[in-house]
Amino acid sequence: MNSQHPNRLGLEKSPYLLQHAYNPVEWYPWGPEAFAKAQKENKPIFLSIGYSTCHWCHVMEHESFEDEETAQLLNDHFVAIKVDREERPDIDSIYMSFVTATTGSGGWPLSVFLTPQTKPFYGGTYFPPEARFGSPGFKDLLWSVHSSWLKQEDKVRESGDQMVESLSQRVKAKSPSGQISTKEILTKAFGQLDQNFDVKNGGFGHSPKFPMGHTLSFLLRYWKNNDDKNALGIVEKTLIAMAQGGINDQLGGGFHRYATDAHWQVPHFEKMLYDQALLTKIYLEAYAATGKKIYADTARETLDYVLRDMRDSNGGFYSAEDADSLEPDADIEAEKKEGAFYLWGEDELRNILTADEFVVINVYFGIAKNGNAEFDPHGEFVGKNILHMKHSLDETAAYCKKSIEDVSSLIASAKVKLFEHRAKRPRPHLDDKILVDWNGLMISSLAMAGCILKDERYLQAAEAAAQFILRQLKNDQGRLLHRYRDHEAGILAGLEDYVFLIAGLLDLYENSFNQNYFDEALRLNREMVDLFWDKEHGGLFLTPKDGEQLILRPKEVYDGAVPSGNSLAALNSLRIYHFNFTENDLKNSEAIFKVFHDEVMAHPSAFTQMMMALQFYFGPVKDIVLEGDIKHGAGREMLDLIQAVWLPQKTLTVKESENTQAVVRVCENQVCHQPVNNIKALQQILK
Repeated sequence: MNSQHPNRLGLEKSPYLLQHAYNPVEWYPWGPEAFAKAQKENKPIFLSIGYSTCHWCHVMEHESFEDEETAQLLNDHFVAIKVDREERPDIDSIYMSFVTATTGSGGWPLSVFLTPQTKPFYGGTYFPPEARFGSPGFKDLLWSVHSSWLKQEDKVRESGDQMVESLSQRVKAKSPSGQISTKEILTKAFGQLDQNFDVKNGGFGHSPKFPMGHTLSFLLRYWKNNDDKNALGIVEKTLIAMAQGGINDQLGGGFHRYATDAHWQVPHFEKMLYDQALLTKIYLEAYAATGKKIYADTARETLDYVLRDMRDSNGGFYSAEDADSLEPDADIEAEKKEGAFYLWGEDELRNILTADEFVVINVYFGIAKNGNAEFDPHGEFVGKNILHMKHSLDETAAYCKKSIEDVSSLIASAKVKLFEHRAKRPRPHLDDKILVDWNGLMISSLAMAGCILKDERYLQAAEAAAQFILRQLKNDQGRLLHRYRDHEAGILAGLEDYVFLIAGLLDLYENSFNQNYFDEALRLNREMVDLFWDKEHGGLFLTPKDGEQLILRPKEVYDGAVPSGNSLAALNSLRIYHFNFTENDLKNSEAIFKVFHDEVMAHPSAFTQMMMALQFYFGPVKDIVLEGDIKHGAGREMLDLIQAVWLPQKTLTVKESENTQAVVRVCENQVCHQPVNNIKALQQILK
């Protein structure tokens, strides 16, 4: 049950913290008040890290944090602290590193016990209320930790000291070889991904299946640079399987977080902004590279979902939509269910659609009376159907004895009716905070879409988001801030805020040709190096030099759900170098390659954003400058050609003038071709 009065989280901005504001647990936000209480009363800290759209965070809240007996244990013997991992990725990084190092895996909710000085000594993820599946019950665990603290406080503190020292050594570690990898590392990365590729279903490994947009972007570049048809096959098989699967919202667009099965049919229904951005990018790239309509359609549907459901009136983009929601017609006090907003009963479909629409939809989406979820270990989807393309248009037409045109028309009309009907259901919870890092990713994809799909709406949306961030997410000293919600910006920006926004501004510049975006990207890149660079060991910390003093300054290079900040920083600096040819930018990229060389070399397929940075470094890179009138005549034609040819390793500078005799200069590795002023000559160079 929930308390009638809010705890200390009631004054916070984070939707996740506000979800726990009425728990009987006396939660504290991360900060000096909680630490002072722990030290004064000599109590260990229980740190719970999650986010507002996290399904298992909801489960643990309902089972444990709303339970009076459990709350009493926490309140009596611990200082309980809640952290939103999306607001404080630095805190999450530190304690996630501890849990993965000590247990071999991680996830959310993250549950960690700390000394009063915030040093971790025991942790895990989700703990059930009672012991099961080899996991201790949460109440038993609380008693055990409390007992250990009373009887062996010195040993517990010593364990925390040792763990902090171990984690600190990892951050300080520098590759002893101090060298830059050769092109062979790209082949090694491809070989590892190829070996792990699911030939039958697309994606990598068995299950669960994660989209991994940046990994597919690396593979598409590998194909482009090496003419390796196998790499292209991996990308296309995976993109088509995802587009047709239940992981893709077949009615409203947008991708769910991951598939719980090997076939992409049964998703975890949460929708994250960063997935929409990263997947839109690879679908756009695949369309530019192959010209296949399915990739353009999927990109459009995803972007239109974002613009419709995840966009703030000021131009920024919200963080996520929950997996859980109330079932249609359920009482407001009822328990929310995984995927309830997206699921369909056969009788429900029959009542909404015409007889012809129902027959076609049944075949096309593989509808079954008892439900069509092929993987349902918890029995959540009994009698429910997940819309996914079970059969192709040709197969559906043949089975229904109709023309492809008639089938396409019936599917289209049915989808409109189902979308309108679904819109009346209780929507999943929306996390409406605006994060600079994830918005930077979205700006990149929208800017690219404006060019590749020839749709000004997307470019305008990218510009509106960039202008909102540059206007609203700065403090009085002009420093970039991380989070905006409820008319308030706060929290000093971290590395990923800078890196993803810089990349977005560079993409916006190359698609809008507005010099202001490049100038701001350049300024932010210089500021980033000053604030985050590790002058002793090299590379970039996640936190700025004047940020909160945590038990250590984390530094990461591996790719998670989003690309590595260090790796994308290396690529950003290389791009800036190719615009300005400033040696410092090149040296910064090379320094990042060197400091992480040994770690990356051991398993390069885990660092595909670094692989893309190295691809750009090895080249060749085409530096293209177009001068003249780009709105008419030859200038317009040449710009269209430059934008139509997929050149992932290029820079494009446009210098507009009223000179009707437009000219293009193309340089590769600082060797320049003769300037050209016609399409045929430019086509030869771009080949």
